[in-house]
Amino acid sequence: MTDTPADAVVRIEDGAGWRRLTLNRPDKLNSFNADQHVALKAALDAAAEDRSVRAVILTGAGRGFSAGQDLSDRNRAPGAPPPDLSETIERFYNPLIRRLRTMPVPVIAAVNGVAAGAGANIAFACDLVLAAKSARFIQAFSKIGLIPDSGGTWTLPRLVGRARAYALAALAEPVTAETAESWGMIWKAVDDAALAGEAEALAARLAAMPTGALVRLREGLDLAETGTLSAQLDWERDAQAALGRSDDYQEGVAAFMEKRPARFAERS
Repeated sequence: MTDTPADAVVRIEDGAGWRRLTLNRPDKLNSFNADQHVALKAALDAAAEDRSVRAVILTGAGRGFSAGQDLSDRNRAPGAPPPDLSETIERFYNPLIRRLRTMPVPVIAAVNGVAAGAGANIAFACDLVLAAKSARFIQAFSKIGLIPDSGGTWTLPRLVGRARAYALAALAEPVTAETAESWGMIWKAVDDAALAGEAEALAARLAAMPTGALVRLREGLDLAETGTLSAQLDWERDAQAALGRSDDYQEGVAAFMEKRPARFAERS
């Protein structure tokens, strides 16, 4: 295991082929301040560079995944001009979402409790979302006069449709993990006690798969959201051509022909 101080704002642990990143401000429901942003981005960058890491788990310490932005981090003195929220978004949130969507390995969100505001949308930016049955997803922005950020206005309608996306963002009503699963917002809701084990098992499964193909799959699904069928057919052709030249493809075919489990070793 990778050792990090107990009070680190992001804890880092290594498993067999996977790495867990734990948001660690439990007294603040893992809401984001500048320090946690910097630490998480650095941890994701390090995982991206470490070729022994083939899957990442993102989760939270304590009873929450993340309550989004730590509003106390934006406190201003009485009479001071209002903050420029675009500064925080451009400096921290947008790079974080882009980092998650361009990781060279699949990323699992293991949502262990409340995921509110940007916290919910950070989870949705991951490739697979598992949630404890006690978890809740809340688009809390309208309660303070804002709209969803961290990709929320892009992700939500693609997950649940425009009607539900608008209602969730406007009314800020919590969605249970089981409802989120039934709506297609997340992959699976699991018993609270099983969440960590399920996430580790899923990470180990992904770590044993052809990483390059999993990453291209994410890319293709993202492109399909805005592209035409003709453009997508061309992209599939080119992606298959590149993947067909990989050692993973050769190993997969050999394993199929020899009736044995494949041993994938490449990592982009």
